Amino acid sequence: MNPGAEHKIFELKELHNRSYVFKDRSEAGKVLAGMLKDYRNGEAVVLAVPAGGVAVAVVIARELNLRLDVAVVSKITPSWNTEAGYGAVAFDGTIRLNEGFLSRTRMSDQEIEEGIKKTEQKVARRVKLLRGDRPMPDFKHPVILVDDGLASGFTLVVAIEALRNAGCQEIILAVPTAHEESLQRVTEKVEAIYCPNIRGGFSFAVAEAYENWSDVEEADVIKILSDFKPN
Repeated sequence: MNPGAEHKIFELKELHNRSYVFKDRSEAGKVLAGMLKDYRNGEAVVLAVPAGGVAVAVVIARELNLRLDVAVVSKITPSWNTEAGYGAVAFDGTIRLNEGFLSRTRMSDQEIEEGIKKTEQKVARRVKLLRGDRPMPDFKHPVILVDDGLASGFTLVVAIEALRNAGCQEIILAVPTAHEESLQRVTEKVEAIYCPNIRGGFSFAVAEAYENWSDVEEADVIKILSDFKPN
C-alpha cells in the first residue's frame, strides 16, 4: 500500500473479501449513498460511467439530492472478447492503450487501429445520445465518479484523466466493489475512494459482488436518466 493511501480509501470491513453482498446495483447504490452522506444537499455532481454505473449512480444522486450526469468512457475490446480491454477512450477524445495487455497478444497494428476507431465512434454516439449538446458540469465543485465495479481499473483511470483535462479539481471515486490491487493503483489519482466491498485474490469478477447481475442496455440508461429527479 502506498504511504497515506489507507486514509483515502473508505470501505465496510464487514464486507471485505465477501462475494454476493448486494442484491443488485440499486442496493449497492444505497450502500454507497450511506457512506457518502456528508455530501447530501451539497454542490457535488454525481457522474456515472455508462452503462452499468448509471444504475448505481442514480440511487446515490437521488438519496443525496445531488445533480446527476454521465462521463462517457469505453474500453477498447478485441473482436474475440468483448469483456477484455486493451485500452479505453473517454468523452474528450483521450485514448490510452494497455501495453501490458497488448504485449500478451498478437494483435496487428491494423486490428488495434480498427478497435480504436470503432470505440471512438461508440463514445461519440453515446455522448450525443446521453448528453446531447449540454455543456459539461461546473468542475469547480466536487465530482463523485461512479461505476458498478473496478476490476483492472484501466477504464476508470482514463475517465479520471479526461476529467482532469476538463479542469476537475476534486474527484471522489465511488464503486460498490473493487479488486484490492487495482484499487491501490487508482488511489493516487483521486482525492478519495468509497468502496464497501474490497476483494483480493487471483481471480476477480465485478459480477460476483451481486446476487442479480445483467448487462444494462442503452435503452435502460436513457430511461434512468430521463426519469431522474432528485429528492
